[in-house]
Parts: sequence; C-alpha cells; structure tokens
Amino acid sequence: MVAVVMQVLDTTIANVALPHMRASLGASQDEINWVLTSYIVASAIATPLTGWFSDRIGRRTLLLGAVVGFTVASLLCGIAANLTQMVLYRVIQGVCGAMLVPLAQATMMDINPREKLGQSMAIFGAGIMFGPIIGPTLGGWLTETFNWRAVFLVNLPVGIIAFVMLFALMPNTVIKIRKFDFFGFGMLAVAVASLQMLLDRGQGLDWFESPEIWLYLLLSISGLWVFVIHCFTSSNPFIDMAMFKDRNFVTGLVLIFVTGITLFSGLALLPPMLQNLMGFPVIETGFLMGPRGIGTMLSMVIVGRLVGKYDPRILIIAGTLLMGYSLYMMTQFTVVMSTTPIVVSGLLQGFGMGFVFVPLNSLAFATISSKYRVEATSMFSLVRNVGQGVGISLVTTVLAQMQVINYGELAERLTLDSGPLRDFIAAGGGLQNVAGALSGMMTQQAAMLAFLDDFQLMMIVTFLSLPIVFLLRSPKNKAPPTAEERAHAMGE
Repeated sequence: MVAVVMQVLDTTIANVALPHMRASLGASQDEINWVLTSYIVASAIATPLTGWFSDRIGRRTLLLGAVVGFTVASLLCGIAANLTQMVLYRVIQGVCGAMLVPLAQATMMDINPREKLGQSMAIFGAGIMFGPIIGPTLGGWLTETFNWRAVFLVNLPVGIIAFVMLFALMPNTVIKIRKFDFFGFGMLAVAVASLQMLLDRGQGLDWFESPEIWLYLLLSISGLWVFVIHCFTSSNPFIDMAMFKDRNFVTGLVLIFVTGITLFSGLALLPPMLQNLMGFPVIETGFLMGPRGIGTMLSMVIVGRLVGKYDPRILIIAGTLLMGYSLYMMTQFTVVMSTTPIVVSGLLQGFGMGFVFVPLNSLAFATISSKYRVEATSMFSLVRNVGQGVGISLVTTVLAQMQVINYGELAERLTLDSGPLRDFIAAGGGLQNVAGALSGMMTQQAAMLAFLDDFQLMMIVTFLSLPIVFLLRSPKNKAPPTAEERAHAMGE
C-alpha cells in the first residue's frame, strides 16, 4: 500500500506545479501539457503488460523492480533540465507506476482469506482514494514552500521505504513461462494510447473539428476491433478472454468505469471553481477538499467490517445514493455562500465513495479464478483510468461549452427595464462606467452555472448506474477455491 499511495499520489500532485514548470523549463502552454499526457499514455499502455510480466519473472521481482524504476524516474524528473528530459522521465515513471496498483491489489487478495477480503479491499481503497484527494493540496504546498521539483523528489523516501518493506516481506510466486503475443499487445497499445490522446487533446483541438482527433478515433476503434478478433482466434492471446465469462467481473468493469467518470471529474472540477470563482487560495482549497477524504476513510473503516455481514450489493446501492445526493447538493452551489455546503457535500460524497469502492472490488473478483487475478486487476485498473479520462474530458468540454451558452442567455435577459439594473447603473455613474463590471459579473455567473450543469450531469450518470448493480451475483454460495488455485495464488 505504500507503493500504491506513492503512485496514485503522483497522478495529481504534479498538476498544480505545471505553471512553475513551464517557466523553469521554457515550455509553451501546449508543450507543458505533455508532462501529464506522457505519463497518462505510458501508464495506459503498460497496465495490460502487468499480467504477462508477472507470470514471466514473478510478482515479487516485478513489484520490486517497478518500485525502483518509479523512484529513480521520480528523482530524474526532479532534476530534469529541459522539457525533453522531463517527458522521457515521465514516460518511465508511467510505465513503472502502471504495474504497482494491479500487483498490489492482486497480492492483497491472495494473502487474505475470503472472509477478510472486504477489510483488505478497504485498506486498498483507502490508498486509491487518498492520493487524488490529497495530491493537489500537497503539490501546492510543496511548490509554494520549496519549488516544483519537490513534488517529484518527495517520492524518494517513500519509494525507499516501500522497497525495503517489500524486499523483507513480499512472498515469492510461481513463475509461468508463456509466449508473448506481440501482435495482440501492439493492437491493444494502439487502441488505448489513441483513446488517451483523444481524451487528453480533444478539448484543446476543438474535438472533431480537428483531423488529428479523427485520426485518434479511427486508430482507437480499429486497434480495439483487431485486438478483440485476434484474442478470440489466436491460440496464444495477449489476454485470455475466458476471464470475461465471469459476470461479476464484467459488471464490475462497467461499474468501475462509471465510478471513474463521476469520482475523478468531481475532483477535477472543485479546485478551479473554489479558486477562480470563489477566490479561495490554494491551501484553503485543499482544506475544503479534505472532508471528502475524511468521509472516504471513515466509510472504508466501517464498510470493511460490513462486507462480510451484509449483501455487498446493498452497500453499493447505499453508496451510490449518497454520491448522487451529494452531487444534487452541489447543483445548489452559488458564488456567494458559506463553506458549509462544500464541506457537507464533500463529506457525504467521500462516505459514499467508500461504500461503492470496497464492496465493488470484493464482488468483481469474488467469483473469478485466481489464475486470472493479475490480468483481471490490470484490466480493472485500466478501465478505471479510462473512465477517469472520459470523465475529465466530458466535464471539461461541458464546462467550456455551457459557459458560452449561459453567458448568451444571461445577456439576452439583461434589459434596461429591470429595476435593479437601472439602480446599479445609476449608482455606478452611467452605463459606460459599469459596462465592464456587468460583463465581469455575467462571466462569473455563466461560469458558475456551467459548473452546476456539470454537477447535474454527474448526478444523472450516478443514478443511471444503479440498475447495473443488480447484475452482480452474491459470492456466498460459491465453492471454496481448489488446492491448485490456492497454490497458484500463494506461490507455494
């Protein structure tokens, strides 16, 4: 979990440091975004490789190597002299970091008996949720207190601790030699990388007005189509499609995709709203985001004990309803309000996240054979990350478009027949004197309405996911694992 927190934290901690990095590295606004894009694309491509490498060299060796690689890459990012070096080191960091989460999740499932699976997934979920929530705050504090290089160098002591603990405690696993399906991996890499590039660059290129975005779309669809056909027809496919026969696993993939959309889009929306519209400084914004993390931690402590006693599907439904209600509260935000609604809605949303994430992780892998565990957790991480990318791109696009639409609608309704407007103009010394102030107020209100439109969209997506929960099966009647499966899982 130390390794997981280090990797997940790094997905968001660098975001707030981008303006400082841009000035230091002499990059343009478009160029500096490659610091984020390179990491995301490299991580997406490397995630499906985890299962094959784990079988080929052993889970212990791979996890230790990934920790070393991620830590060294973090050091190199912290001392990078130009943008080219930074992007190269971020690619290495993304490749190594992609393997940490699925390996850690598979290991925690293997070393815990089924009755303690809920508690172990609660610990795992706490790490997954902790990083994105604390990342922007920690990154802002490190950047302001020291400089942008500190957001990478902070990984060094954490990486060393993770390596020492894993080296001392990590059990060995069985090594299974299997051929590498270069063609299958190549097609999947093309599909995933193209999709990530489409999501990351779409808004900046005005989406399908750009030939580049059409190219990404065609490559993504073509790569995925060829990959699926190849996996069904090849004698040695890159991913064994048999694991997709498990209904719980497939349903879990759909639900974690939706959760990725709603969870990370909210984390992407709140900081700019709090800072740009409400005028909160970076540190105070971090404190206002804190209750979401507190709610998540509290719920995971509780739900880890409830998973074994109650039907996990009921817990997922309860968490989804809480998240939906918190998003409804966020649709009532205004530019001038106290911090109480922000804190309460964040606390409820975090509480709901824990009730969704922990039982969903338990149910998704409850009925799947242990021999697919690393590949399955890799696919689970990949789908969650794709959902995250889709969610952020979706809310960013809606925010930009609705801001323009809302401004036009406000301007249409602003007439001189309005008594308050006449009073405002008179107090300001005439229409010419207050025109700039009026435009600024309308821009602010249009932006706030656009944020509310996004919150409403996320609320609808959340509630629409509820029927999918009923496709999950309870694992209570599943036969215990065979001796062969237990030996494969534990490496004994």
